[in-house]
Amino acid sequence: MVEMPQAANECGYEYLPTSAPRPTGQWRLCWGRFRRHMLAPAGAVVIVAFVIVAGLAPWISPYERDQIDLLSMFAGPTPAHWLGTDELGRDVLTRLLYAGQISLLVSITSTLLSIIVGVAVGAVAGYYRGAVEAILMRFTDLMLTLPTLPLLLVFSKMLRDFLALQQTLGSNLSILVIVGVLTFFGWMTVARLVYGSVLSLREREFVEAAIAAGASGRSIILRHLLPNSLAPIIVAATLGLGSRIVAEAALSFLGLGITLPTPSWGNMLTGAQAYMWRNPWLALYPGLCIFVVVLAFNFIGDALRDALDPHAKIS
Repeated sequence: MVEMPQAANECGYEYLPTSAPRPTGQWRLCWGRFRRHMLAPAGAVVIVAFVIVAGLAPWISPYERDQIDLLSMFAGPTPAHWLGTDELGRDVLTRLLYAGQISLLVSITSTLLSIIVGVAVGAVAGYYRGAVEAILMRFTDLMLTLPTLPLLLVFSKMLRDFLALQQTLGSNLSILVIVGVLTFFGWMTVARLVYGSVLSLREREFVEAAIAAGASGRSIILRHLLPNSLAPIIVAATLGLGSRIVAEAALSFLGLGITLPTPSWGNMLTGAQAYMWRNPWLALYPGLCIFVVVLAFNFIGDALRDALDPHAKIS
């Protein structure tokens, strides 16, 4: 390193020129706050581990997803079946891995779709105001007042009608239907958050400067408003992942979600109802997976909420 020579001012005092401290970026500050959260890094490790293990299920498990062995029904943990077998002799660990694929896929897909719809509705309503705002936000308010459970019961009939076409189309439409249902009832909170954020940003100087420069509404929304509204969107998405895993499990448990033979953690709990007292581990394992994954998502969401808070103390 080259040493800087001393310099003298007009009064004869010598000093060493010092360089200004390097400014810390906002995202680096957020990352530092996130790392200092006690349980969020552990939650992130858990989620990554579940995603990797579930994604590698065809290569990890020596058994097929629906491989039946009637001679090994209700077997306890053995070297051949680490978590035992179910009422049809299927390997429980294998079923958990493939069920994790479906549950995580449904949760991630429905959350992404809900974020896209909610961001679009909230941003357009907050920026354009007037009749557009009135129509979009009143529709959002209407959706928020709908009773979710009775409507899900109505959707169950539609689900069963779709499943009648399943063999003809060669795809599991129950997955598509449950993703559609969770998206249809899950975008309103994001829309409200984005709407409030865009309203507060719309009158800022940088937006007025962009309007004066002739930028279009779409350009202002995409380049100026949404990037400054990422914090509530990220937090809502993280917390929504956990809530949708619980919703999918509840619907599958009630017979309104993912249907057999496609496994999910919810319908594995349904299949274990008749054997709770005889083989309680059949319900313990999928229930534990749901509990751990949802808890990890909540830890991450809480940490992100604190890390992205603009009023948090900079440290």
